[in-house]
Amino acid sequence: MTRPVTASRVWLVLLLTCLTMTAFAANSLLTRLAFQTTRIDAASFTAVRIVSGAATLWLIALAGRQPLKVGRAGWLSALLLFVYAAAFSFAYRHISTGAGALVLFAAAQLLMIACGLLRGERTSMTGLMVALGGLVLFLSPGAAAPPLGAAVLMALTGFAWGGFSLLGKRGDSPVAGTALSFMLALPLALLLMAVQHRSLTLDAAGVLYALLSGSLASGVGYALWYWVRVRMAAMTAGAVQLSVPVLSALFGAVFLGEAITVKEAGSALLVLAGIVLVIRRGQR
Repeated sequence: MTRPVTASRVWLVLLLTCLTMTAFAANSLLTRLAFQTTRIDAASFTAVRIVSGAATLWLIALAGRQPLKVGRAGWLSALLLFVYAAAFSFAYRHISTGAGALVLFAAAQLLMIACGLLRGERTSMTGLMVALGGLVLFLSPGAAAPPLGAAVLMALTGFAWGGFSLLGKRGDSPVAGTALSFMLALPLALLLMAVQHRSLTLDAAGVLYALLSGSLASGVGYALWYWVRVRMAAMTAGAVQLSVPVLSALFGAVFLGEAITVKEAGSALLVLAGIVLVIRRGQR
């Protein structure tokens, strides 16, 4: 029997949803802060983030008595998670906070939309074209365009995160599954550090940012998201994520003084509007 939705419960879901989106946007800010204001390298940041994320999610799964079991997709999920975390770190060395979040978000959503189309789901082709057009405009050459290499890396980040999310939907215990993926991704992170051993530079402030990114923004953020996601409609769950690139851009402007150009704002609005049309069509 479904429990009646009380006013206090609605406010709790709303509050935790806001905290979750803030945590996701904080991931971009913390990573950008690390590479703008400290000397930590991308490989070390990735490893520290994965270690702290694994420890946090393992404790949360342990508290909820959720067993960690390696499924058939366990190693693939870990590989996708590692690609996401590593490409995320390397890309944010050369791309602004908001721009990186927009490319990541758009790539992840477009991958999931494409998978839905292959499964025979219906979508708004108008919305898809608007989103793609906005992304092309955003990446088109110009003074405000992000570096191509960083944009490609961030797109790879988004595709990896989209694939990881699709695999995660198949699991019965998403928190435990994500904790296991973080643990299995740790050897890959250590291997990356070994490959990059000549350029490793640890910095106390940089390590702190990586710890916060892995434990709070990733570990606690993902756990909160799994809790609120099952308490809202599919369309709402997709729509609220549209706030992440916007929050990331605001954080970058406030904390790092990053400028938001007219071209960036206009193309971002096109991308987000197109994805809204796709989400609404999918809900129908």
